[in-house]
Amino acid sequence: MTPLDHSSGQSADVRARIAIDLGAESCRVSLLRWRDGSPQIELIHRIANGPVHVEGSLRWPFDAISSGLEDGLRKAAAEAHEGVASIAVDGWAVDYVRLDANGAPVANPFCYRDERTVAAKEAADRIAPPEWMFAHTGAQPLRINTIYQLLADQMQDAPWINLPEYVLCWLGGRRVAEYTNATHTGLVDLATGDWSIKLIDRLGLSRGALPPIVPTGTVVGKVAGKLAELDAFRDTDLIVPACHDTASAIASISTSLKKVAYICSGTWSLVGARIASPIATAEAMQAGFTNQGAAGGGFQFHTNVNGMWIVKQCIESWRKAGRTWTIEALVAEAERCRDFPGTVDVDAAPLLLDEAMPARLNEQLRARGYAAIEDCAGNEPLFARTIFESLAARYVTAIQSLEKLLGERLLRIHILGGGAQNQLLTRLTAERTGLPVETGHTEGSTIGNFAVQLAAAESPDARVHAEDICRWARILERPETKVR
Repeated sequence: MTPLDHSSGQSADVRARIAIDLGAESCRVSLLRWRDGSPQIELIHRIANGPVHVEGSLRWPFDAISSGLEDGLRKAAAEAHEGVASIAVDGWAVDYVRLDANGAPVANPFCYRDERTVAAKEAADRIAPPEWMFAHTGAQPLRINTIYQLLADQMQDAPWINLPEYVLCWLGGRRVAEYTNATHTGLVDLATGDWSIKLIDRLGLSRGALPPIVPTGTVVGKVAGKLAELDAFRDTDLIVPACHDTASAIASISTSLKKVAYICSGTWSLVGARIASPIATAEAMQAGFTNQGAAGGGFQFHTNVNGMWIVKQCIESWRKAGRTWTIEALVAEAERCRDFPGTVDVDAAPLLLDEAMPARLNEQLRARGYAAIEDCAGNEPLFARTIFESLAARYVTAIQSLEKLLGERLLRIHILGGGAQNQLLTRLTAERTGLPVETGHTEGSTIGNFAVQLAAAESPDARVHAEDICRWARILERPETKVR
């Protein structure tokens, strides 16, 4: 174990550390190094990502992701002459890889947006009603959850593993399910914190295909294979951080979260609060909230709101039409728009799908009695303003529901993730909710990933605690910290 040098705030182990963050739009490899006692975090490599249509299904190009991650790790090894103490991986939840007898992927994993789970969920609901599922697991029974994906899968007995943990397994670690990520599957018993054998047997899923659940911060092995031949990786631990990227992002918040709402703003907007004990009432389920494990203990109690996915799908649609826009340019121009037609329900089912998003938005505007926006050059900022206003309006209802379920008034909102850079949406959120808004780091998942690694390295009992993670998050956010 590596003690903390309290005089400098630096780990006594001066070797570098690597955080891999798997994102639905890009996957990133970042390097943490110590310079004159201060941490320096550098983005070493970025791999573009996005689901692809393959023979009628929607899948992740994980062969390309793995190749890109290897390139990033080799770049990091070349930079870190002092060696690399550990590597940890976080990413999006619910999706998984099926493995063959040799531990290799059977195929590229399905994307949670694939519609194969529609029929699977309908069948499961007849066996295990959603109300019972929520009370038993605390997880909102969404059709994207791992449980419904597994039911839709034809390979019931093949071992499976969620994506961040798979990357660690691919690097040399053992097959596990990290606790925060496991709670997103819809298969974890809320009372025990372990797989619900009752539920698994009830639905006819394979017990033998399950990976064992381990706590946040567990060392699952050492880098092996060709990468281990590199000097930097000769004695590198593989650590499960809070493998769910939202749990890692929440772990990056160094201020008190008492009576504070968070909004993790990215492809999805997750609106909620950190709580000590789960809330699995019928009212919580009806309001769309879920209970997910938090790094170091407790729960993240939040609701999923469709987020920047809508904007990015619009940008993709316009790109195909020869009209190129960046998020930054759209936000700047949308700031000047005043006469947007109205707001839409950002969680409407058609807006969760890909392709033709401007047309989908217009359908929703018409359904609410508003005029459609002509999809022509020059009107793109008007679409963006409509989306941002709609998101802010949805945040209001989510915060109101959250306060009712918590039984207390919230004092402020903490926005983190890529959406924290959207000053227009931040301002609209403050205006519509009436609460002060603070913004966190745009790379919160990476900061939280590193904070867990550092807390795990100094833990005498191989467990990480919330206060230690928070302390490291404060060190990593100091003004002298360089983040490039």
